[in-house]
Amino acid sequence: MIHHLSISDQIVGWFPDLGPTLFYFVVWGLVFAGTGLFVGAFIPFITGDSLVFAAGLVAATLGSGVNIWVIAIGVGVAAWLGDQVGFTLGRHFGRPYLEKRKGRWIKSGISKSEALFTSWGWWAVVISRFMPWARVFVPVIAGISKMNYYKFFSANFVGATAWGVGLTLCGYFSATIPAVKNASYLIAGFFVVASLIAGLRVWLINRRTA
Repeated sequence: MIHHLSISDQIVGWFPDLGPTLFYFVVWGLVFAGTGLFVGAFIPFITGDSLVFAAGLVAATLGSGVNIWVIAIGVGVAAWLGDQVGFTLGRHFGRPYLEKRKGRWIKSGISKSEALFTSWGWWAVVISRFMPWARVFVPVIAGISKMNYYKFFSANFVGATAWGVGLTLCGYFSATIPAVKNASYLIAGFFVVASLIAGLRVWLINRRTA
């Protein structure tokens, strides 16, 4: 968590050089590129949690001109769009697209994401939003496995909203409520644990039915 917060502080330092309007588009663009263009496989912190948390910090700065609801909702939309693109690439181009991306980190991410998706299905799409390696590959693997589009759509919406809007608001409120800063990743952890419990329940029900 200390590492994440250190990177967040560095990202906050970008703001004076960008201004509010450009800051919006830089943050949204990086969030989208993290999963839509696979950038998150190489620089997960600059396109992920730290960026989103820092965007909330900037919005809380008096006189920044960054509206918390504009940045938070925009982050949620960018996250959702990035995953939709990943899903589409997986469905239409499949594994050959991934295998061209060489590297031990990429291969490890694919393997872990496949295991997560196989075990949790719908919930894997939600859970993966809170995991740097999984958020990049799970949408693509969902596309490769030909997951029902509407199921992916709904899971992606839940995950992107909880992660994008939730963590941005954590950053915003941490500026005025110090305890929130220390608890922000515990809050994210709560969503992950809740998703795991719900996913396990669904898996057990499906197993009994089978």
